This record gives sequence, C-alpha cells and structure tokens, in this order.
Amino acid sequence: MPDLKAHLLALETALQTTEVRSSRARLLDILAPDFREFGRSGGSYDLAEILSGLTAEMTVAKTAIEDFSISLLSETVVLATYRGIRFEDDGTELVTNRSSIWRLEKDGNWRMVFHQGTPTA
Repeated sequence: MPDLKAHLLALETALQTTEVRSSRARLLDILAPDFREFGRSGGSYDLAEILSGLTAEMTVAKTAIEDFSISLLSETVVLATYRGIRFEDDGTELVTNRSSIWRLEKDGNWRMVFHQGTPTA
C-alpha cells in the first residue's frame, strides 16, 4: 500500500500544477469520464465544467498537501484525504479539508471519480 499511497499523492500533487491544469489531455488521463466535484465554494461540477475551468486558468496558486492518507474501500477503489493549503499573494493561507475517490480503471490507470473540498480554519 505504500506504493499506492505515493502514487495517488503524486497524482493529487500533479493536479495542482500548471502543466496538468492547462492540459486537457493530462486532465483526461487523471480524471474519470464520470468525474464529479463538490468544490470549496459549495458548487457542484462535472468533468466538462472542470476541464473548461481548469484549462482557462491564467495562473495557479502555490499549494501544499498535508496529512495525506488513503483508505482502501475495495480492491479497485480508494479514498484519499488530506489538508490542502493555498498560499495567497497577500500572505494568507486558505486551508481546505479535501477528499478524493480514486478508481482503478480497466486500462490499469487510477483515475479520480470524485473530489470534495471543505473550507476549514
């Protein structure tokens, strides 16, 4: 399981980079066709909305992931949880409790099927 934890952490981290967020192809490598997100803002987004929003971003904020852990829900489904920190230009930090559900697809790749961000102090 340590290898799987490191792999999923690498995918979560990649999703926070400009290189991945600006690439529709890379996003489709990581996000499942039935992807759904409940965002930090309270909004609900499907894959098409996420692809549109992320690829249109002009800049990506500096971020960090803390307390990353995974729980096997089945042989092919994993729950990942962590604290995400976004560092704003004015020095403030936005902390968000985050969870993602990852599914092992038939092609052998792990893809995110669900993500949720909940603001926290």
